[in-house]
Amino acid sequence: MITVQAIIKTSIEKAWEFWTLPEHIVKWNNASDDWHRTYAENDLKVGGKFKCTMASKDGSMSFDFEGIYTHFVNLSLMEYQIFDWRRVRISFDNQENGVIITEKFDPETENSEALQQQGWQAVLDNFKKYV
Repeated sequence: MITVQAIIKTSIEKAWEFWTLPEHIVKWNNASDDWHRTYAENDLKVGGKFKCTMASKDGSMSFDFEGIYTHFVNLSLMEYQIFDWRRVRISFDNQENGVIITEKFDPETENSEALQQQGWQAVLDNFKKYV
């Protein structure tokens, strides 16, 4: 599994809300400034599905990122399986200096693990800036 992590200087309630609500997801969930989320839906419960559309700002490419939740603990943990069968685990740990968000995910085989870690970390860093 690949791991990325960030400390977000906010309450766990705000971090959770901004991470899970579609109106916030579309504002931060991208790895670089030349991409953006054009759509997001999120049914946050075990068996619930999520779907986000990522598109290049020049309109030349887009793709959907979707999956189904397999485990969930409010304000603490979410686990899901992406529709390509990879697993993801995201924990929210309340600390004195903020919330530590840790994402662990199965790598895919098309890109190097270093590139995948860099991309997922960039998304997490965008979240940190947005909050």
